[in-house]
Amino acid sequence: MSTGVLAAQVEAAAKAAGLVIVGEQEGKDFSGGPTARFTLGLASNPAKTLTLELSSAFDFSGAALKGVVDSYLQESATRLRNPRPDCYLTLHGIPLSFGKFEWPFHPSTSGADTNIVHGETRLEDGKESILHAKIAGSLTVTFAEVVAALEQPFAESFIYNAVRKTMDQGQLELVKSGNRQPVPVTTRYYSSKQKKFIFNDTTDAQRQEFLAAKIFWLSGVLGGGEPVWLADPRDAQYLNTTVEELKKTAAAVAHEGVILLTADTEFATPADALMGHREGYEKELVDALQFIKPSFNEEMRAGHTNM
Repeated sequence: MSTGVLAAQVEAAAKAAGLVIVGEQEGKDFSGGPTARFTLGLASNPAKTLTLELSSAFDFSGAALKGVVDSYLQESATRLRNPRPDCYLTLHGIPLSFGKFEWPFHPSTSGADTNIVHGETRLEDGKESILHAKIAGSLTVTFAEVVAALEQPFAESFIYNAVRKTMDQGQLELVKSGNRQPVPVTTRYYSSKQKKFIFNDTTDAQRQEFLAAKIFWLSGVLGGGEPVWLADPRDAQYLNTTVEELKKTAAAVAHEGVILLTADTEFATPADALMGHREGYEKELVDALQFIKPSFNEEMRAGHTNM
């Protein structure tokens, strides 16, 4: 398929989602294959953009593939209304940004039976931190059969959530410099019976704490107090809940006077009471960063060992 046909498909899907193509260029995937890289902006505010990179030969005209791409772009358009649409929060209270992902997946060059995508996540604490992690997200060839296509719209959500989950487990470190760190996406994150990804089993109380912390960091600290999307399907997947349940949780948090909902009730800003807990959230972040930092036996580091 020519890139012109792909561009026409992207343009039509973007328009339906309230987006416009503001830039297009040729690219190459990790193996040197041609890709098409589109910069999409909000039709109402073209300065708010995202990058969509697809294999040049990718064809999503079929109903099943088109439905996924349409949903991805519609969600992305809503997320672009956030002041920092690239930012997310972990359950341990670490605000992260995601970027520099090189789509689509490519076969592992190490001989392993996996497909890989490279990217980066960075600490976003409002202090221009240089802490980051270079990511190598991987899917086994067998597990890749669960995914309709190894392209960005079909995998970005679960890759981002796998990064958050891996960090929750203390298996991904934020560093000043370093090599790529593995983020495996395995069958333990997927229920074949329910046909969905499952990353965390959370209680309503945990989800309330998560949404309050999300508004503190993404709006109060990073977003200049601008509204942030509460009903993000990507968070619903991460928290193993539904968008409708997230809306109910948001209403409960708002009832406590912690956040202020916008008229559509899907976005919120922090109340003064929430921003008054800055010291607590910053301590939570320090503790979380300490948790993901590898620890060593100091006696062995000094050479005191009987091995």
